[in-house]
Amino acid sequence: MKIAVEGCMHGDLDNVYASLLHLQEVEKMKIDLLICCGDFQAVRNEKDLESLNVPPKYRTMNSFWKYYSGEKAAPFPTIFIGGNHEASNYLWELYYGGWAAPQIYFLGFAGIVKFGNVRIGGLSGIYKQNDYYSGHYEKLPYNEHDIRSIYHVREYDVHKLMQVQEPIDIFLSHDWPVGITDYGNVENLLRHKSYFEKEIMEGTLGSRAATDLMAKLRPSYWFSAHLHCKFSALVQHGDGGPLTKFLALDKCLPGRNFLQVFEIESAPGPYDLHYDEEWLAITKKFNPIFPRTRMRANFSDAKLHIEECRQFVRSKLQAQGSKPFEFVQTAPCHNSSRSVANNIPTGHCRNPQTEAFLQLLGLQYCLDTSTETHDLSQSSGSFVSRAAGSVDYQSEDIPIDDVDDADDEET
Repeated sequence: MKIAVEGCMHGDLDNVYASLLHLQEVEKMKIDLLICCGDFQAVRNEKDLESLNVPPKYRTMNSFWKYYSGEKAAPFPTIFIGGNHEASNYLWELYYGGWAAPQIYFLGFAGIVKFGNVRIGGLSGIYKQNDYYSGHYEKLPYNEHDIRSIYHVREYDVHKLMQVQEPIDIFLSHDWPVGITDYGNVENLLRHKSYFEKEIMEGTLGSRAATDLMAKLRPSYWFSAHLHCKFSALVQHGDGGPLTKFLALDKCLPGRNFLQVFEIESAPGPYDLHYDEEWLAITKKFNPIFPRTRMRANFSDAKLHIEECRQFVRSKLQAQGSKPFEFVQTAPCHNSSRSVANNIPTGHCRNPQTEAFLQLLGLQYCLDTSTETHDLSQSSGSFVSRAAGSVDYQSEDIPIDDVDDADDEET
């Protein structure tokens, strides 16, 4: 199976797909799957731009809406995770994963699926310590704080991934695991990104949660993005233990290293996307304690036995099949001749895919319930403005302008 990996998409599906179609033709090969490591920007209409945390000059429609509307069709099955520049209102509809457009699958805030017999997992968002132990308290319409915190990685989602026992072939995260630079050519990295040195020395460049997950899951491949550069590493887990091949890629711009194609051993095609039995069992076990306030999840309250959950899931998948539920449009699509933003409700939309998924697992829908208020003064992780000229490379603001690319005006 040949898989193409892309770094930060930034809504530029047209150019990424065109690049891969050209590569197929030149190299006389067939690409079976595209996976994207975040900042996908699944923006359907102007209203979605209000939930996209970027400066106003970057709030543009780009090209995802064409695939959402059906004007264009994705030439390859596509799987993506979320980053820190997303239409968070739409991705929240698909918290558990689902089709963001035909042939384009969001892996969820945390998730695992099978493509053929290749097992692919991922964790959306970026790590920020202030929000890590909070629940998913944000609700629409997002205020100035929530639009920045909605994509921060939460312990609850990481904990579920830490329960996985079966081997993972490919894992995706948007930001890099902390310490990954110890396993690659850090000198070459610093020649291009010298301002990373302080965070590398302090052990703060990247995600601690991702580091823990890599040590636990030990996937064959781990792909990331976020820092807008290419970096490879090889991690050996213990003496004589398994290897993880790590690769971070850039954003889609001319002359940048934003694509990589590799081949992974698999059963013969054709390949389809399927739910993962173990992951659905983990979801069933922990969904009853889904945290919708700032309070930390109480994992001891997850009383269901995992083997009972596994047996329940297996019987359901045998009866109904393991393919994800079909794509459904839940909002009007961008129309270049007129604005549709004023005709779209502000609050949360229940996506039929998510409702069907929860019904399959016998679970309660809880994505539109939150008892939290929008008082910023009560937030322990409220956004604090930084002094002019200061740069925090662990900040969600990294991917907008590369500080070493003064002429780079694209998201």
